[in-house]
Amino acid sequence: MFTGLIETKGRIAGIKKHREIVRFQIMSPVIASDARPGDSVSVSGVCLTVCERSSETFIVEMMSETSVRTTLGWKKTGDEVNLERALSASGRLDGHFVTGHVDGLALLDGIKDMGGSYIYTFTAERDLLDLTVRKGSVAIDGVSLTVINSDRERFSTGLIPTTLKETTLGSLKNGEKVNVETDILAKYIFRAISVFGEKKEEGAAMEESLTWKKLTEYGWSF
Repeated sequence: MFTGLIETKGRIAGIKKHREIVRFQIMSPVIASDARPGDSVSVSGVCLTVCERSSETFIVEMMSETSVRTTLGWKKTGDEVNLERALSASGRLDGHFVTGHVDGLALLDGIKDMGGSYIYTFTAERDLLDLTVRKGSVAIDGVSLTVINSDRERFSTGLIPTTLKETTLGSLKNGEKVNVETDILAKYIFRAISVFGEKKEEGAAMEESLTWKKLTEYGWSF
């Protein structure tokens, strides 16, 4: 579990592929200083497991599914990534609950200068947009942000200078894709409502299909 508050940026020092596994060596003295094999680290919003470490770098592995469904599959040696270590049980919970399980990708299609701060607008698939709520939370490349507006085609978020400086979002350009994780609470609520609606429709359909004749055939007597 993470908070979406990026600790530092790291740089990809090497990429190796062995069959279906991709290994990233990431340069980051901050994270590598106390990372241990088995620890979870959010890499631009993707929860990955530390396999090895040195004084300045650490290595994580990802499956082909992760490579295909997130922006990590397009990363090259030298690219920067956002990094956050897993939240400790005694840690202060700022940001919001982020699992590191990316729900999908969004495309940046607008940057508006608000006089120091900026509004970023993203287009995304309907299943992602259904889970973005005005004033709700969303993680973009692992960064916890607040949704300003959301409709059937796009959603927008606001970024302050500190966020732009301390994360990779500051170098993001129009037309580039980002990893999106929607609010975990929104997922559960949406799922619960969907299941309730399905059961209600099933019940209505069953009720309509029942007749006095069918009930008699089933053994009911009146």
